[in-house]
Amino acid sequence: MSGPNSEYDPVQVTPLDEEHVEAMRVAALEAVAGATDLADLKRVRTEHAGDRSPLALANREIGALPPQARKDAGRRVGQARGAVTQALAARQAELEVEAEARMLDEETVDVTLPWDRRPTGARHPITMLSERIADVFVAMGWEVAEGPLVEAEWLNFDALNLGPDHPARTMQDTFWTEPAEHHLVLRTQTSPVQARAMLTRTPPIYVVSPGRVFRTDEYDATHSPMFHQVEGLVIDSGITMAHLRGSLDHMLGVLFGEGIRTRFRPSYFPFTEPSAEMDMVCFVCRGLAPAVEDCRTCKGEGWIELGGCGVVNPRVLVACGVDPDRYTGFAFGFGIDRMLMFRHGVSDMRDMFEGDVRFSTAFRSDL
Repeated sequence: MSGPNSEYDPVQVTPLDEEHVEAMRVAALEAVAGATDLADLKRVRTEHAGDRSPLALANREIGALPPQARKDAGRRVGQARGAVTQALAARQAELEVEAEARMLDEETVDVTLPWDRRPTGARHPITMLSERIADVFVAMGWEVAEGPLVEAEWLNFDALNLGPDHPARTMQDTFWTEPAEHHLVLRTQTSPVQARAMLTRTPPIYVVSPGRVFRTDEYDATHSPMFHQVEGLVIDSGITMAHLRGSLDHMLGVLFGEGIRTRFRPSYFPFTEPSAEMDMVCFVCRGLAPAVEDCRTCKGEGWIELGGCGVVNPRVLVACGVDPDRYTGFAFGFGIDRMLMFRHGVSDMRDMFEGDVRFSTAFRSDL
């Protein structure tokens, strides 16, 4: 007696019947639709479309069916897996749009914030104060004049009535360049710019010249071999000391406030005659007792020394080709570093030149 014909006898495989395949398809579609984000959808993809998912395992059982039953089972499982794949792709696109919209809403970049992660610098306060002083005079119609740092001996000394025997020519005050026969120095003051202005301009002349100067001073809290000055020169008809006083009072009023009082003390400078030292009343204590006794700015003096000034010496006019019988003028020179020190309470001049950016950032806003 022959055995059973297994090729045609049905072999029941439960995961492949129509109800089970449909149940697996429905469960997968519900899981896809319920995914709330891309990470959740990735988990659902693994559970319902991965190699160990119910539909993938059912697909492996198709080989256990007789040849006549494989076609229907393969169609059912294939359609179910295709539906799950399409649902995953559609849900993937939806969740990506939602994720992008959420990212744009939650991760908005504030374009008004500084873009550079590197710390920002600041302009040096000496530069800002120099420009502000120059602006005061430019607003009155003056010009800003400049000159070289390495200057001719004649312009630095002789043209300004500093004769060959003047002590300022010695090595104690002046940096001389080599070779000596070139007669060049690092300018000891910005006054050579005034001489250049008279040699290259025709009166009336109204110029202000801020800049660096050099002298062989010790480097300490109150001295430096390199510092900054601002000088002014006026050459015109009928110029007197009254014009000088009015111009300087206006400058100090802008820098320290209206109503600041000033005084002239007689002095001597080779390039001006008559000459004076100009003081202004302390802008902190205003020279009023008893506050003046405890004032750290003027140290109890009530007055602050600014610098020298006076009427241009006729010898200087002649040396620079200006007719002293037709023109008169005045000149002044103040230390910008010193002005910054007592204006802003800087106790050590070296802080201005050490290159520490933290010193400049304290003056980030305009002086």
